[in-house]
Amino acid sequence: MEASEIEGRTFMQAISEKYSPENFPCRRGPGLGVVVVPSRQQGSPMKDRLNLPSILVLNGSGISHAGEEGEIAAFCTHVVELDLSHNKLQDWLEISKIVSNIPNLEFLNLSSNQLSDAVLEPDCAKTFSSIRRLVLNNTQVSWDTVHTFTREMPELEELFLCLNEYTTVTPATMPCPTLRLLHITDNSLQEWSEVRKFGSMFPALDTLVMANNNLNSIQDSGEILQRLFPNLRSINLHNAGLNRWEDIEKLNFLPKLEVVRLQGIPLLQAFTSMERRSLMIAHLPSVNSLNGSVVTDCEREDAERFFIRYHLDHSEEELPHRYHCLVTKYGKLAPLAEIDLRPRCHAKVEVRYEDKVQQVSIRLDQTVGELKKQLRTVVQLSSSNMRIYYIDKDSAFGPDELKYSTRALHSYSIQDGDEILVVPKTK
Repeated sequence: MEASEIEGRTFMQAISEKYSPENFPCRRGPGLGVVVVPSRQQGSPMKDRLNLPSILVLNGSGISHAGEEGEIAAFCTHVVELDLSHNKLQDWLEISKIVSNIPNLEFLNLSSNQLSDAVLEPDCAKTFSSIRRLVLNNTQVSWDTVHTFTREMPELEELFLCLNEYTTVTPATMPCPTLRLLHITDNSLQEWSEVRKFGSMFPALDTLVMANNNLNSIQDSGEILQRLFPNLRSINLHNAGLNRWEDIEKLNFLPKLEVVRLQGIPLLQAFTSMERRSLMIAHLPSVNSLNGSVVTDCEREDAERFFIRYHLDHSEEELPHRYHCLVTKYGKLAPLAEIDLRPRCHAKVEVRYEDKVQQVSIRLDQTVGELKKQLRTVVQLSSSNMRIYYIDKDSAFGPDELKYSTRALHSYSIQDGDEILVVPKTK
């Protein structure tokens, strides 16, 4: 189908509408400027003046084709970032007409344009050669298209391929030596045999973001991992399907790994938040940032000591290699004493009235007035006709009268074995 027959607007029509001076009469600040170009033809919809920033955001603008290339070149020479997400672009040739006339373009977002059936020719891909960051989320582009781009884009540093329904990875015939960040979340790359292909495709890869792919394991040996990802510094495996500590330990073979994001995996579901973080830190000695938080030296020591104590009840066969490393560092640690710091709710006291003594369990969260009501059946006195005294068994002081009916009993620090003395009021 010819571009002119596709329902939608041209790139320049969208620019004219959004950045008309009628909409932005006064624009100031970094990256903002006014481009003045006279209309080239009678009746052109183009305004004589347009306020065009160096970062153009035209998402959801109904753009289906480029329009007049001369106008794009005249107005967009200074543009460095362009967001064309959620439009109606379906043809790489039309997109290349836009890109080829923006010579300083470094960032291009084409997310949510239906490009699954579009064929990308190498000559067309060359027009994207200045771009450093390319976003192709939810476009369902094929791996052939991806490989054509990586061959023809010598400056490409960041590539976004999220939500593209990938279940496999097609290897490239040529590596892309410049790519440093691959963002490929929300696909279905469950097998490590597919993920490992990124190592040879992108040898300089620094950051791999693979959240929500349900990766089930990391199967390569440590020696192979070192060769596959020699420069990987950061990895995100949120919501992977990992369920073995061996998979976590294999991350230690990535020689430059410092930053790990790893939440929502089956392996950690049974632990508390504190236990998860401590066990992960102890397993990953070279990582200095976990799940977005810096790992301090103090936190690491606490985590490693916790790791040793956590494994005290395990058999020798169950102990991981990391346990022996940490025992060499700290020695074998004794279990921490268990101290219950929860406030006491009840106490068993001796209630004395005249010559009678009776053991009574009282609630410490009740008030003095409520205690008097509880003692009515014990001493056969009305609440208004009794005075009560607290006797601390470990104190050298005498009885302490409980005068204030609204005061809570726990504020007196009553313990098991203490006494409550009940005396009738004198008339």
